[in-house]
Amino acid sequence: QLRKPVVEKMRRDRINSSIEQLKLLLEKEFQRHQPNSKLEKADILEMTVSYLKQQSQLQMKRSFHKSSQFDFREGYSRCLQEAFHFLSLHKVRTETQTKLLSHFQK
Repeated sequence: QLRKPVVEKMRRDRINSSIEQLKLLLEKEFQRHQPNSKLEKADILEMTVSYLKQQSQLQMKRSFHKSSQFDFREGYSRCLQEAFHFLSLHKVRTETQTKLLSHFQK
């Protein structure tokens, strides 16, 4: 029975320590939103959740943008391969073929 308060104190200490670490890690972010104000634990947790959501959304946008760029390049490369194949099957004058391929690679 005496151990319960000790265990509870250790649990609260861990929670407080983690909240303090969050506060230190995100100090600049907190200063932007609430400069010169003392933050309560609930404020720190709410702002941390908000910050993590924001970072997650940014990461998703970056990932989507990179994926779109990759898809475009992949499609362009495939188109170029098809053009090479087409030109090799049809007897196109070499000068025309060279100009066309040069244009594609710009």
